Amino acid sequence: MLKLLLTFFLLIQTTDVGITSPQTGETLRGQIQILGSIDYPTFASAELSFAFASDLADNWFSIQTFSQPITNPVLAVWDTTSITDGDYKLRLRITLQDGTLMDSIVTDLKIRNDELPTATPTETPLPKFDRDTPTPRIIEPTQIVLSYPSATPLPVNPASITTDSIYKVFAQSALVVLVLFILFSLLIRLRKN
Repeated sequence: MLKLLLTFFLLIQTTDVGITSPQTGETLRGQIQILGSIDYPTFASAELSFAFASDLADNWFSIQTFSQPITNPVLAVWDTTSITDGDYKLRLRITLQDGTLMDSIVTDLKIRNDELPTATPTETPLPKFDRDTPTPRIIEPTQIVLSYPSATPLPVNPASITTDSIYKVFAQSALVVLVLFILFSLLIRLRKN
């Protein structure tokens, strides 16, 4: 058993297996090449997957599986636009022929597809002129005339109420109430007689 463990540790030290890019703390956007190595002497299979950084349930989502060891440094291309922005972790899990699992985990990856990258200012080199080059043509600036849309008056609202119409309705209502009051007064007087 001790000999087996010693052989295992020697293989780990002599074999460079795992994810080399991206690195912990990187900000990623778009299509990302995942670089690394899964070339191991007793390789059985491997899986490249990602998970939310805050996921305590250890739910991993597969990016790619491998049935053969790969010597090419590009393991996969990860389309980060298909997931929401946030903090993630990346895992390369290699299964050996004896069932042993080897994990290479990159933590604190920031996916930021909705944010624009900050541009770094660069100097534009001035054009070089020699005697054989024709003189550049100077273009005169043109005058730009801005036109704004004019305000269109709104049509008359048929349901609008004016002050005169309010007074008219008030006077008519008062007249109706007065007539009804007189009518009821007469009816009560006639009943008493």
